[in-house]
Amino acid sequence: MSGNHQTLALLLFSAFVAVTLAITTWVSRNRHGSAEEFYAGGRLFSPMENGFAISGDYMSAASFLGVTGLIALFGYDGLLYVVGFLVAWLVVLFLVAELVRNCGRFTLADVVAARMSERPVRIAAGTSSVTVSVLYLVAQMVGAGSLVALLLGGTSEAARNWTVIGVGALMVIYVSMGGMRATTWIQIVKAVLLMGGAIALTVLVLVRFHGDFNQLLRSAAARSGHGDAFLAPGLKYGGDWTARFDFISLGLALVLGTAGLPHILSRFYTVPTARAARRSVVWAIGLIGSFYLMTFVLGFGAAAIVGPEAVRGSNAAGNTAVPLLALDLGGGADSTGGTVLFAIVAAIAFATILAVVAGITLASSASVAHDLYASLRRRRAKPRSEVAVARTAAVGIGVVAIALGLLARDLNVAFLVGLAFAVAASANLPVLLYSLFWRAFTTRGAVWAVYGGLVPALLLVLLSPVVSGSPESLFPGVNFQYFPLQNPGLVSIPLGFLAGWLGTVTSAEPPDEAKHAETEVRSLTGAGAV
Repeated sequence: MSGNHQTLALLLFSAFVAVTLAITTWVSRNRHGSAEEFYAGGRLFSPMENGFAISGDYMSAASFLGVTGLIALFGYDGLLYVVGFLVAWLVVLFLVAELVRNCGRFTLADVVAARMSERPVRIAAGTSSVTVSVLYLVAQMVGAGSLVALLLGGTSEAARNWTVIGVGALMVIYVSMGGMRATTWIQIVKAVLLMGGAIALTVLVLVRFHGDFNQLLRSAAARSGHGDAFLAPGLKYGGDWTARFDFISLGLALVLGTAGLPHILSRFYTVPTARAARRSVVWAIGLIGSFYLMTFVLGFGAAAIVGPEAVRGSNAAGNTAVPLLALDLGGGADSTGGTVLFAIVAAIAFATILAVVAGITLASSASVAHDLYASLRRRRAKPRSEVAVARTAAVGIGVVAIALGLLARDLNVAFLVGLAFAVAASANLPVLLYSLFWRAFTTRGAVWAVYGGLVPALLLVLLSPVVSGSPESLFPGVNFQYFPLQNPGLVSIPLGFLAGWLGTVTSAEPPDEAKHAETEVRSLTGAGAV
């Protein structure tokens, strides 16, 4: 890329960072240091504000960079991510949002611990939440590295690595200084920028094809090198039975995983009531649905205008399809319009990554402090010391995410997020649903449900083609691949539910009928909710 691209994009990105740091500084001066302020922003946000923040949390680098890249490279099969990401919100709306808001306080473990023995349940749920969050963070770090590689011409590996480190450092600052209130406002600003950028690019693509979507699809198919197969199922997931099972596994993970994502669940605690939580989700569905409809146009637009070969040449996983599309739509590499549009899109993508990593880091540091630290101490931690631990945990989580982001830098961002969704659906969703709806559920069942989904999911990923045994693996030079699927959801999600059931029916502990009745009334009516 030319010096103009670099300078303008870096200026716009710097402006966003300056604004968000100003928000963080302002919030940090006006906070009173309570746990409710740090974890939940004082529960002061309206449903519309929280809806924008949720959509900002959800529309990550996986959506803006990864999904559009997969559509540009694989056509129809890339759309499977869009459908999975969107349908997942119906599960959240009808099964989770209001009930979680009524039963919990700050984290997923609060919901489960309401009717169980607190210590083992909090340790299990906290461990699972941190694991899911770190996997999700890695995807955002990889997106940041891909974007900077494109911005700087792809020549400097060191620049890519320093970008990942810089993003990690910024997310630690946002979380440790500003807590949930600053993170929420950063998400809202980012959601507005991302929707604006996506609308502008979608309009430009449709104008290029005179509003004829059929012509866009035909051009994409012709440019793809696959002909009509580009618009039909099977290009990525239809080669053999292994690929088909991988598709089923991915679909399950995407549809069920959202309801178990810690940073999404924690957003329901930032509004004052369960009704506000439900209305937040309705706002989020509208925004997210509109955005994913636009990724159809952007993905096929990148295939038709830029071409899959050019996309793959810039980044093998397709993570740079949208910035390349913006460059072409603006008039090409040497034009002022191309330079400006590329710079704006690159800055929005950076903003997307920064905002999402801040939200995830906050959720995971809350799990460390509120669940793990508070449970492992013999005496109950004071709220202020718990918040101090959360700030320290943000630093540790940032370091781990940076290290893994440097390791996984050549994998597709949406694919990495699919793994995080699989772990969330395997470990968090079973224990959440059993706690809310099964009267006989016990402490042993809760602990077994978490570990029975978490351990197999991680083990199957380690033994899958993702880690070894193929040229695209993390470690292509070795082969300990014993599990053929890239996404473990098809096996690990049923195992999580099975382990929870088995732990409950073999438990000597009688279920606490009174606590279940209390939880049921509280979840459905909001009586006694914090």
